[in-house]
Amino acid sequence: MRTPLVLLDSASLWFRAFYALPESMTAPDGTPVNAVRGFADMVAKIITERRPSRLVACMDADWRPAFRVAALPSYKAHRVAEPEVNAEEVPDTLTPQVPVILELLDAMGIATAEAAGYEADDVIGALATSEDRDPVEVITGDRDLFQLVRDEPTPVRVVYTGKGLAKAETYGPAELAERYGLPVGNAGPAYADMAALRGDPSDGLPGVAGIGEKTAANLITALGSVEEILAALDDPADTRIPARSRGKLDAARDYLAVAPTVVRVAVDAPVALDRDDVLPTAPADLDRVRALQETWGLSRSVDRLLAALG
Repeated sequence: MRTPLVLLDSASLWFRAFYALPESMTAPDGTPVNAVRGFADMVAKIITERRPSRLVACMDADWRPAFRVAALPSYKAHRVAEPEVNAEEVPDTLTPQVPVILELLDAMGIATAEAAGYEADDVIGALATSEDRDPVEVITGDRDLFQLVRDEPTPVRVVYTGKGLAKAETYGPAELAERYGLPVGNAGPAYADMAALRGDPSDGLPGVAGIGEKTAANLITALGSVEEILAALDDPADTRIPARSRGKLDAARDYLAVAPTVVRVAVDAPVALDRDDVLPTAPADLDRVRALQETWGLSRSVDRLLAALG
């Protein structure tokens, strides 16, 4: 069997590390490094357990892209810390740790990728859907990426870390269909449209009032997509929409017209990698790795990452 291409939803991993580990983990100068150490440990565990031949740490070039905000102004609006610069609200002690994580990845020789004007989700989507050689494993704590699962032409699986890496759950089309009641042959795209109907307050997606997850899944299973739902609303003779749902959907027409643009991953994002995605067997710059280890007190976390590469 071919070894996988692993795509990391980097921000979801370092946020999880930050909240899972105490800020008492500090560098010699007293700066918290809990996110750095936790992120390094997670990457080491992923490499050791999943043995990828290729790995890319995917980044947000824009955490709240203009095209999504233009379609739906409420998109992530509640998480904006500085509206004039579209800055995300991030804990003060996490912000300075992110450059250290990026520098460590660079010194290790682990590829990173981003796309100007797009989120990491879009980068992951573009890389996953264009892969025609190796199976793909997406490591994320974000359910939005469930929409990428597929069996053909190359398998894409989502390793969901919402309960932590130790309790990660792997989703393919069959698992997604079983959990949410979606058609197995179209489970990935169906999940995205179900999520649009259901909504997601954490992303500022209102959804359709009165339509819960189960009803949303039933509607998408019956009609196939948000676009088909809108078409069916225009045809009074179309009985696939239950009468109790028709009025709710009709009242949400304006939202439904833009929701797919917001919820669906932009698989055509212009991804740029900083280096080849082959996972190195040795760090690109061991001296710099050791300097980072000493400066930031990363001790065993860096040792575990080096051992995982080797």
